[in-house]
Amino acid sequence: MRFENKVVIVTGAGSGIGRASALRFAREGARVTVADVNEAAAQETVRQIEAEGGTAIAHPVDVSEWSQVEALVQDTVSRWGRLDVMFNNAGIGNPPQSLLELSLEAYHRTIAVNQHGVFYGIRAAAQAMRDSGGVIVNTASVYGFVADRRHIPYHASKAAVVMMTKAAALELARYNIRVVAIAPGLIDTGIVTGWKAHPEVWATVQSAQMRRRAGTPEEVADVVTFLASDEASFVNGSVIFVDDGAASFKR
Repeated sequence: MRFENKVVIVTGAGSGIGRASALRFAREGARVTVADVNEAAAQETVRQIEAEGGTAIAHPVDVSEWSQVEALVQDTVSRWGRLDVMFNNAGIGNPPQSLLELSLEAYHRTIAVNQHGVFYGIRAAAQAMRDSGGVIVNTASVYGFVADRRHIPYHASKAAVVMMTKAAALELARYNIRVVAIAPGLIDTGIVTGWKAHPEVWATVQSAQMRRRAGTPEEVADVVTFLASDEASFVNGSVIFVDDGAASFKR
């Protein structure tokens, strides 16, 4: 039970990587605040955790709003007296459009959620952990390292997460706060729903992977919980690829 008596917040925990990670944290003894912009989805994650005997509460949050992220952390600390792990996972994809066609609204929304939302989570968590230490895990992406067409906002936001992770780790080390990130590749979550709606497209996308398949949210959750645990106590400022090698080879 690596997280017995620990308190964990997971954003974007209503589905995908967030839900799988919230369930994994709870199975290992954590009390989990399940945060998501979709409150019904967050409640469903809580139901699944409680069905397995775990402890969790749901908290609606739009991570693009500082006041809501601040309240999320403050409410968690008020309820359970501490915060040990903050998993800044909430994120969205941008509509796949060329630079010349992309709307400014789509650009700003992607940046607001994926970049500003992670910064707000780092800042709010660090304030709560300043005297006790803790771990902050951020969700970046292979798209923070390699470029593709028609995804400029997503690339920009995830590259920002990479450097925020490194810079925050440097600043917060004095408070015994570790800051790390994961960089998932193709993972079978809601973001790829559009591809999966067309079997031939999905087959092509998967065939471009090193082992010709998408990863699962549970495989990512395994890495997240390791990084948040004491087993990774000397891992800091690092971005760990969870991509089956996608960022390392030419397709």
